[in-house]
Amino acid sequence: MRLWTERPMKVGPILLAAAFLLALLLALPGQTVTTRYLNDLFVILDGAYRIAAGQVPNQDFHTPLGPFAYYLSAAGYALSGSLGGTMPTAMALITLLLAMPMTHILGSRLHPFIALPYGLFLLLILAVPVNLGEGVTSLSFAKFYNRIGWAALGMLLIMYLRPLSIGRRQTILDTACATALTLLMLYTKLSYGVVALAFLLFMLSDREQRRWSASALGITILAVLIIELIWQSSLAYLADLRLAFDVGGGLRGTWGQIADHILVNLTDYVLLGLFAGMAMYRTRSVRDLLFYAFCAIAGFLIINQNFQAWGIIMLHGAAAVAAETILRFESHRPERTIDPGGWSTAAGAKLLFLAVVLPTSIHCLIALSLHTAAASVRAGNAVPLPGLQQVRVANLWTWNDYDAATAYQEVLHDGIDALSRLDPKPDRIFVLDLGNAFSIALNAPPAKGDASWLQWDRTLNNTSYIPAETLLADVQFVMEPKPADSLDAAKGWLPQLQAIYGPYIATHFAMAEETQHWKLYRRRLPSRPEAALQRDGRS
Repeated sequence: MRLWTERPMKVGPILLAAAFLLALLLALPGQTVTTRYLNDLFVILDGAYRIAAGQVPNQDFHTPLGPFAYYLSAAGYALSGSLGGTMPTAMALITLLLAMPMTHILGSRLHPFIALPYGLFLLLILAVPVNLGEGVTSLSFAKFYNRIGWAALGMLLIMYLRPLSIGRRQTILDTACATALTLLMLYTKLSYGVVALAFLLFMLSDREQRRWSASALGITILAVLIIELIWQSSLAYLADLRLAFDVGGGLRGTWGQIADHILVNLTDYVLLGLFAGMAMYRTRSVRDLLFYAFCAIAGFLIINQNFQAWGIIMLHGAAAVAAETILRFESHRPERTIDPGGWSTAAGAKLLFLAVVLPTSIHCLIALSLHTAAASVRAGNAVPLPGLQQVRVANLWTWNDYDAATAYQEVLHDGIDALSRLDPKPDRIFVLDLGNAFSIALNAPPAKGDASWLQWDRTLNNTSYIPAETLLADVQFVMEPKPADSLDAAKGWLPQLQAIYGPYIATHFAMAEETQHWKLYRRRLPSRPEAALQRDGRS
């Protein structure tokens, strides 16, 4: 019989080729097509624009996201040369980059029948421009950082399995992959990074893998210290995260919403339970039980903090580990004890795992293909702002979202017309809304000390927010949408924002213009005594 350790098929070249193909599907059209979350897209593009303007995340603007999320989008902006190509190029880049540790981790630990579908599953999650758990027509690059975090965690968890061969080269590569993935998660979105660190600590309990896990922990700590010497904003990053945590609390949402998260992901929990039960029936390992419990609990805690209903990818990673454990046990049983039932168990584990990852893989492939086709034919309407014409809003059987986005594009057009009429040209613009597209459109210098992401009940609320004196200190121009003219203000958030920041705006800003959809405020010139004091202070 053919032993499991004999590998007739190399998975690495296949996964690398798949990553390259997916990257081409993303980047070649050079367009962004979206059907929802238009304001979230402006948040992402505003962040890339700020980096291109020389700003540093958490140092020059407040954000609960890690700096890598912004530098990745800025890299997409630089490589594509356009705002429309920014996010497709950025996600193509991260797909190619993460394919490299993936080929090592999966190729050295998983049977090809498990490695290939699981690797393609993770690559498609990275590449697809859809928030996990939403339909194939819900095209958007919003929440891209969550897909990066899930894919990176999905790779790291496979390292729970011992590799086929343990040697110096294997240990070095394991250390490098674990360190790179952990740092990626720490500086993309901290919740994933904390889980990654907990996993590395847990791996210290495995004597045969203690060397690489301890080395990865040590190098990660050293790298964090070096990054802080350069970045010098770790405390500001933690402060912004603390603010977001205070807004969301521990378990985000009502108990009903928490129950919904459990029920929507119940199928994945049941499938993991089946796999874990089959694997532990053979291994009788308490450590295995702790690993599966860790994946189930930590994955739920992460998704409960996300704007995401389905998609605890840690469950799929744990299922891959369990499926591999079953295959290893079956292949190493003495030949005289193997019966048709034993072979059917191994075959059943392969087919059951394929059933776990195949539906989502097909779903993601359809959505990615739809974006590529829509971008190639320039479907939809271009956003009516300078520099953003390669961002297109399409109606792909998404009538309600399309109608709302079309109405909002009229609001944007009204705002840019009003700004263009002003003299002198406005700069350091702040928009009392979730996203700011006007600094980009006017190629105006962004303000320092403000926030790129202003979303009620996620980055601020009535009790936890950045004080106006801090948020607006460098702002020279404020744009306030009128009620129901913002995609997000229509949900009732605008009055709350006005209650917090309105008094400061009324005191320090004067009305510059009012249009059908906007109130535009310019910072008041300092009074003469105050101006004299400022001159004395400078001298």
